[in-house]
Formats: sequence, C-alpha cells, structure tokens
Amino acid sequence: MIKERTLPRTLRLMFSGGVVVGLGLMAHSVQAQETKTDDSSQQMQRVEITGSSIKRITKEGALPVQTLTQEDIAKTGANSVADLIQALPAMQGFIPASSSVNGGGAGVETASIHGIGSGYTLVLLNGRRIAKSAIANNDYAVNLASIPLSAVERVEILTDGASALYGSDAIAGVVNFILKKNSTETVISGNYNSPLKSGGKSYNVGISKGFGDLDKDGYNVLLAYSHDEQGSLNANQRSFSNSGIVPFSVGGQNYALYQLSNNTAPAGVTVLDKNNNATQFSPDFLKNGVCSPNTFQSGNYCKYNYAATVELIPKSTRDSFVVSSNWKLNSDTTLFGEAMLSKYSIFPQYAPPAQPLNLPVNGALYTKYVTPYLAQLGIDPANVSSASIGLRLFDTGGRQDEYRTDALHLAFGVDGNALGWDYNASYTHSQNKTYDNARGGYASNNTFTSIVNAGAYDPFQPPGSSVAVLAPAVLHQTLDQATSKLDILNAHASHDLFKLPGGMSQIGLGVEATKESHTDSPSAILQGPNALQPDYTDTIIGGGSGSLPFSAERKNYGTFAELLLPVVKNLDVTGALRYDSYDAAKNNSTFDTAGNPLGSSTQGNSSSKATYKISARWQPVDSLLVRGSYGTGFKAPTLAQITSPITFAGNTAGTYACPFSSPDPRAAGCQGVTQYDVLAGGNPLTGSAGLKPETSKQSTVGFRLEPTRNLSIGFDFWQVSIKNQISVLQEAIAFGNPQTYSSLFTLFNDPISGSPTVAFSEVPINLASARYQGIDWDHSFKTKTPIGDMSLQWTGTYMLKAEQDFPGTGIQSSLGKYGANQNVVFRVISRLAGSWKQSDTWTHTLIANYRSGYHDETYTASDATVRIVNPDGSYGAYVDMPNHNVASYTTFDWQTKLTVKKGFEITGGIKNLFARTPPLSLVTAGGGNQVGYDARYTDPLGRQFYLTGSYKF
Repeated sequence: MIKERTLPRTLRLMFSGGVVVGLGLMAHSVQAQETKTDDSSQQMQRVEITGSSIKRITKEGALPVQTLTQEDIAKTGANSVADLIQALPAMQGFIPASSSVNGGGAGVETASIHGIGSGYTLVLLNGRRIAKSAIANNDYAVNLASIPLSAVERVEILTDGASALYGSDAIAGVVNFILKKNSTETVISGNYNSPLKSGGKSYNVGISKGFGDLDKDGYNVLLAYSHDEQGSLNANQRSFSNSGIVPFSVGGQNYALYQLSNNTAPAGVTVLDKNNNATQFSPDFLKNGVCSPNTFQSGNYCKYNYAATVELIPKSTRDSFVVSSNWKLNSDTTLFGEAMLSKYSIFPQYAPPAQPLNLPVNGALYTKYVTPYLAQLGIDPANVSSASIGLRLFDTGGRQDEYRTDALHLAFGVDGNALGWDYNASYTHSQNKTYDNARGGYASNNTFTSIVNAGAYDPFQPPGSSVAVLAPAVLHQTLDQATSKLDILNAHASHDLFKLPGGMSQIGLGVEATKESHTDSPSAILQGPNALQPDYTDTIIGGGSGSLPFSAERKNYGTFAELLLPVVKNLDVTGALRYDSYDAAKNNSTFDTAGNPLGSSTQGNSSSKATYKISARWQPVDSLLVRGSYGTGFKAPTLAQITSPITFAGNTAGTYACPFSSPDPRAAGCQGVTQYDVLAGGNPLTGSAGLKPETSKQSTVGFRLEPTRNLSIGFDFWQVSIKNQISVLQEAIAFGNPQTYSSLFTLFNDPISGSPTVAFSEVPINLASARYQGIDWDHSFKTKTPIGDMSLQWTGTYMLKAEQDFPGTGIQSSLGKYGANQNVVFRVISRLAGSWKQSDTWTHTLIANYRSGYHDETYTASDATVRIVNPDGSYGAYVDMPNHNVASYTTFDWQTKLTVKKGFEITGGIKNLFARTPPLSLVTAGGGNQVGYDARYTDPLGRQFYLTGSYKF
C-alpha cells in the first residue's frame, strides 16, 4: 500500500480518532456517504463527498467541508438536530423554536449558513433532498425539527455554494445529514436535561437494532426509534423576561423599556368628550385602589403585562422511526432502501387575545362601571360623546397552537459498479404535512358577540370569573393544514478518464427529474368572509383571517457534469457544470385572485439556468494546503412566491396621491391623497413582470498549515453576491414611481366600502441585490502529557460584510447591528474547546461559546417604546433611544464522559456553567413575542445539568 502523505494522515488521525472537542468543526476530509472498494492494488476506499459527485480517495479537498461525527455530536450536549446545527459558528439568521411564539415560526426550525438566509441553505438527508416545510411564509426551508438526532450518524456541512452540483437553493452551502446504517448492534440511549431554575426540562430516549452483515450475509436492515420531549419555559420563570417594564441605563441616565398593553383584564375604559379629548381609567382600580395581578398602574389605568404570559421555549414532542436496508445482488451491485417517519408537535403559548369593544353610553355596563366615576375624574356626563373598552380576554385562556409536522421520507435505488463506472440511481418521495390546531385562547367572534349581546359576559369582572361563560366561544379545531411533496428521479455515475502527471483524472455525470407540489387548506374561520364562502360571517378573535386555499405544482429537470484533473503531483483542479430547467407553475386551485371559479392554469415564468464551479487544491509541501473555488449559483422562486392567492391585507401605512391620471381607467378608483388598500400574495405574472431566478457568484480561498504534527491552522475567506433577489417593494417607492411599478397597482373591490379602488399589491418581485463576506477559521492543537492527552480546538466566523441594496433606499447593512430586515448578523461567533482524556476511561471537555455585541434597534419617541425614569422612580415621557448597545454573550459548558466498558458510556455535563443571563435587547419586533432579550440569539434556560447514557451490545 502506498504510504499516506503527512497532511492527510495527520488530519485523518486528528479528526476521526476522537480527540475533536466541542463541535469538532475541522474542515477536513469527509467520511464516506457510500463506500466502495477500489479495484486497484491499493485497496483504499473511495467515498462520495458532499459537494462532489465523484467518488475518490478520501483526503482534504478543495472545498471547506466540516464533519460532525457521533463523538463530536455527543460532546456538544445537543438535545436535537436544531440545537446542534444552530450552535455552529457558521450558522446565523436561522429560525429557532422561540419564533413559534407569535413570531411566524409556526413550528419550523431551520439552518442558515453565514446569515444569508434559510432559503439559501440546502438541507439533504443521505445526500438527497428533503421536502421543505409547507409553511409558505418560511420560504419552504427544511424543518430541522422533523429529523431525529438519535438516528444521525454524522453531519457534513459545506460552507460554499454548490448550485453547480445540486441546483437551486445551495447558494450559501449544504447541510447533509447521514443516517445510521449497516450495523448489527443494538443501541439503547437516553438523555435528560434539567435547568437549575424551574422550567424547560427535556429528555429523549432511543433504540436501534441492526440485522445481517452486508459483507457476510449479503444484507443489512437497521431499525431505529426515538422519542423526544421538551418542556415549556415561561417568561415569568426568568427575571430578565417576566415584565414588559425593563429598567436600564445609558450614559448615566436611567430609562425603561415600557411594553404594556391597554387591552387589559379587568377591562379599562377610554372616554371621549365632544372635543375628542380622551380620558382613560380602570373602574376596578378606582373602586379598589390597586391593580389586579399581572397589570401595572399608569395613572388611573391598569395596563396589561403581556410579556409575562408568553413562553420563552414552547413545549414540544417528537416521535421518529427510521428504517435502512441494503441488499447485495452481487459483488458489484447493492440495492438500498430507506424510510424516515417523524411526528413533531410544538405547543407555543402567548397572551390571551386583545379585544377592543364599543361601550354604548346608554347601556347597562356604562351606567354601572363608568357613570359613578365621571365626577371623580372631572368629566361632565353630558359632554361625553363615546366610550370604548380595552379588553384582554383572560378567561378564554392564553392563545395556544399545536403546530404539528408529519414528515415522511422514502428513498430506494441501486448502487454499484459496471464497466468501470461507479453509479447510483434512486427514486425519492418526501413529504411534509403541517397542521395548525387551536388549543386555547382563540375565540369565535360570532359566538363571543352573541354572549356579550345577551348580557352573559361582564368584561369588568375579575379575571377567572367568566371561564365557563366564554367556553362556548373558545376554538378547538384545526385552523390550517398544508402539504409539501417532492418526488425525484436521480441517476449519477463517475469513471476514471486518463492518466495525468498528478494521477488519474475522473468524470462525474448526472441527471435528475423533480416534481414538487404544495397545497394549503385553511379552515372556514381562517378564511373568513370571501367570494368562496359569501354567506360565511365569522372571524377569529386573537388570530388572522383572509387566508385562501390553493394547490400548485411544477416540474424541473437538471443535468450536470464534473471533471477532476490531478494536473501535477500536488495540484488538483475540479470543474463542474450544471443546467436546470423549471416549468411554469401549474395552479390547481379552483379560484382566481378575485375568488372566482377557475380551472387549472399556468402561472409565473418557466426558466432555465446554467451554473458552473471551478475549484483547486495545491499542496506545495506536506505541511501546507492552499485551496480555492469560484462559481455561480441560483435560487428558483418558490411555489408560494408565485401561486399564493392574492388576499386583502389592510391599508398602506402612509397617505399618497393617486398613482395614475386620466385617461388611465384606474384613475377612477382614486379619491385624492389618502391611504390605499394593500393586497398580499404571490406573483403569478409572466414575462418581465413575473419572477425570475435569483443568481449568485461566490468564491472561497483558504489554507491549512501544519507546522508540526500537533498543530493545525486553517483559514477560509469567502464571499457571496446575489442579484435579482426576490423581495417586496416598499410602498413609498412604488407610489413615488407609479409608472415604473405600474404592474403593482390594480383596481380592487374594497371589502368595506364595496366600491372599486386602487390597491397596491405587495407581491414579491426581483428587487434587491446582496453581498456577504467573511472569514471562517478552525485551529487545533494536541499534545500528550503525563496526566493524559490534551487537545484544543478553536473554530469561528468573522463577518466582513452583510448588506442588501434596495432601489430608492440604498445599501442596508445588518452587520453588527439590528438591521432594517429585523435581523442581526454578528461580527464574530466562535467556539473554543479544550479536552483532557485520561486513558480510555475518562474524558473531560470545557467549551467557551462567544457572540460579539451589536447595536440595538433604534427607537424614536413616537415609537412609544422607551420611557425616561425620573429620580423619584416614576416614569416620564417616551424618548428617542438611538444608542443602546447589546452586550456580547459568552457561555461555558463542561462535560465529563465515563467509559464504563466497551459499548457502555455515561456522560454528565453542565451547560452555561456560570449561569450567564441573556443581555438586554430593546427589540420588540424580533423572532417571537418575548420582551427583554432577543430569543433568536441567546439561551434563556440558564445553567443546565444533563446526563446521557448509551449502551451497545
């Protein structure tokens, strides 16, 4: 056998031998997805690498691929796939579980490489695509919550664009989950995690069993089952989040984040006199002299502390079953099949619904609760023109959804070798069904109104006294259900070509055909009154309405070629070329955008795109590797961006002059300077007004230096630029340039006035450009000492650029600050891990996790968010707050693993060793409904103790 070169051998030993700590994120040679013995005398394994279609002998490649082995995963203490992936330094801009708490997450947890966005990171399962979430507002990103961590053998992360191999969505990179297979062991595992403080406990259990040895018996079948549960963590269980009033100081001056609601319980009253002067008071406060629990006094009014009622981490459960099978037909041909079924439910809860109501001045409630206090407030009863109630429906309960995701992933095919070709052909069916089930809090407006009109409900009574009265109005039903499906036929093969000075060249070829579909079936009450149900009158209290059902599908085809050229002994060059063709979307819905019956139709544009990539690795000496790549990419518009029904979405924020003048017939729908109706949905137009694929250019250049056998230093500089980015045009730009954006204005029959009016369509268009740039690093050091083996691993990302360019607004950056896109891109995220291994029995690991600070969201006094705190402790006026900075965030984790005997391991650990609390953030429009910190970027659990055990036999 030919002797391995120093660098590949050192890297292999260092990173596959179990001394990697933390996340072990060395950009090292990828382990085999599918292995096959080379027929040459070397008998070295060829492997298929994430980011390449060519099976080759494993070595450090031209692309930055990170691999997490089972041992690496165990050392993180992660409870789920999302916990594992979202903790990587290269991950930013993802959707966490906390975003499901009234933040649009809807039960989805995603990956996002380098902050570019979830829709630009391709997620694979065993190298094959997975059906994306059916939640349209999440851009169909794959829901990580549907993948069971206990079934994962390893994870491979390519932090470079890969459209030239995989097609659409891989602009930022690829995350590939490799499931366990080809094992005959029985493995039982369990994990229990408990925070030091109350709330947020979690556990998981798993069992797997393999039958048959593939080499000896000619077959292998592996079965695996796992169950996971995450307990809820409520805002009132943590001091930094239990109140909408959060004190802080800037420059020696005291302020308070002041986020309370006028919709309160018991109800408050607003009285208007004939001069439109308003007086607010809470009858319960004037009667008793104190505010009820969970409210704060503000003058004579008791405002509701909604922040204390939300969850920081919702309760969730997951059940998963995985089957993997391989059958050898002969020495060169293997049949394979795999199935993954998972059911994931998350139960986010937040404040009871707010419900303002009119209060007739001649009614019984007015006479009982308002009239007695008018004189005390200095109000002449004869001067009152109207009154209203600010009500929090406490007695319907906190609003709680069950977002359930039922995932099914099936794949089967053949893998083999014939005539010198390594080939693989497969069929994949993957689907994702989501359900939004109302479990409390939400109410039927019709039923509630009938209860109020009958005089059975008194909104001024103490909270808890009307639960039985309002029970008939509370909704317990499925509000929405949606399905996303993906069917793929794929075939690819690789073959040696000709001898070059550096070795044998190779070629990889592939073709695939894909059909994707998406359906959405909102319930009648979620739709509300519309043309499809003209006699329906009910709406949801506490939720949205106006949804419409739709069903759409499309097909696309792709073909690619990849060529590996070992130009000279120490220089390899790889080129890849791919061509993709997308059909126009077929809308199978039974209505048009106005709600009129309509048969199947074609919407949007068909499109095609060629992409390429060139990469190279150069190893001038054994201790130095230099690598680089340059390529193009694309992202096709999603089905939802094209075919989602156009629905009424309220009014413009500003007032504008008519965007048209006579003789344009649309001018007849204008009524001077005013607000205009807003329509939202997909962009079904064709031609230049329709959507085109986003395009990108990306490049990387990096090196790995090993001056000694014990030290490895690696840096990769990367950059990505995106054009034709799909976004929604800001209304002020559209009304300022009506001729340019004429297609975004239409005549619409206003649902309130019933007359035609000009409406602005907030539909996606190819609008923006974006640029991202940064440096990834991973360094390691190991040494032997008299007390055991020591190792150190430092990984991280330093962001240099994260900006978008919109017409009319210029460049908008979110780097190191809360950006206009309501996201933060951290300048630095890093992880430093040290490990001490005592013989083969004990292993201790200490990890430091760091996120740099950033500039907080900027507020003005008109935003009514921050108040000055007077010297006597009272709250003054709302003020501007342009200069608050969120502190950096550093946590430490400790873990000790005991190997009792071969196959039996027990691990204990402490996350957030020093109980670091999340730094104060003033953001009120982040990922969820939490107040006092940004739940997307920090962990509210505090110090946690966990215990893990696994037994193999």
